[in-house]
Amino acid sequence: MGREHGATVQVVQHFLKWTETAKVNERAAAAAALARAYLGGTLTFEDRCAAEAALTALLDDPSSKVRAALAEALSLSRHAPVQVVAALAADQPDVAAPVLARSPVLSDTDLIERVAEGREATQCLVALRPQLSMGVSAAIAEVGSAAACRALLENAGADIAGLSFRRMVERHGSDASLREMLIRDRRLPPECRHMLLIQLGETLRDAPLVKALVGAARAERLTREACVRASLKLIETIGPMEHTALVEHLRLHGDLSAGFIVRMVAHGKIDFFGAVLVALTGQTEARIRSLLANGRDVAVAALLQKAGLGREMNMPILKALGVWREVARGKRLAGAQEVSWLMLHSIGATSGQAGPAPQLAELATLLRGIHLDALRENARLQAQAIAAA
Repeated sequence: MGREHGATVQVVQHFLKWTETAKVNERAAAAAALARAYLGGTLTFEDRCAAEAALTALLDDPSSKVRAALAEALSLSRHAPVQVVAALAADQPDVAAPVLARSPVLSDTDLIERVAEGREATQCLVALRPQLSMGVSAAIAEVGSAAACRALLENAGADIAGLSFRRMVERHGSDASLREMLIRDRRLPPECRHMLLIQLGETLRDAPLVKALVGAARAERLTREACVRASLKLIETIGPMEHTALVEHLRLHGDLSAGFIVRMVAHGKIDFFGAVLVALTGQTEARIRSLLANGRDVAVAALLQKAGLGREMNMPILKALGVWREVARGKRLAGAQEVSWLMLHSIGATSGQAGPAPQLAELATLLRGIHLDALRENARLQAQAIAAA
């Protein structure tokens, strides 16, 4: 056994001496052949140890072609020597590419270290690995370039946490192509979708052409109104399980205004309104649901006060709730157009009435805007139906 081991060591010594004078192409071919022999499983234990030593020594070869050949040969095997693969992963991008892209030997820690180095090419290679853990995805979302984040979103095998989506929005939401990919991604949490809507609105608002056409003040108002409408559309796309997260996001960002609440009630987003009341009052979900479905006006009004809504909001919200209850029970057909008109009527602000009290003037303006929006939307839908007939 000792003589066999000594012979193996001599073979490795001859091999390493040969690499000192051999041409680059010859060394690259020999490196690949040695790696395949190591992975073949036919070597004795002593020969494997010697071959592993030789593979490790090849990491110091001055030619990247040799190291790249080694990386390619070892990239798919679970039995490749860990220290060799880890070193190759830290090499220059053209050498590291095969092992970064597919080596099963690399741990999450190895991959995160490579991502943290900040080289965009490396980050993109890691992002496109066939299977990516939530931890590695989080590292890319936290420090990766926009290109790396786009690669991550393209990877169906990547496990991406909600917080990682949020970090991509926060860090790269201004990147148009990434923003488009995020909006199309069904995994995107609703609060992140809302953040993107706000960022898009701010981008349009600040565009020199928009300011030149309508002025800064009007651009601000139009942007705000567009974001509110987009937020209402967003509510339609999410399930009840996601309501709480979106409500909390809106509240933390100051977007859960009284005007927004009135608009959501006018449009019949009663389940989401219930989630809002749970957050604002601290009452249980069951209690809120019961009051909205069957509660007396006095009890619902007290709930609205507890939520911090002004008393002037009571009458139009109670009127809307009454209509939507009848719709839910199949006793009535109505939409935002009819409900917003009835809300206006409840404060004396429709045609033929005396007009709202001075303290209700701002609310009346808001409700008129909601009603006009609903009229325009219904007219647009009717025109589309006629055109399609």
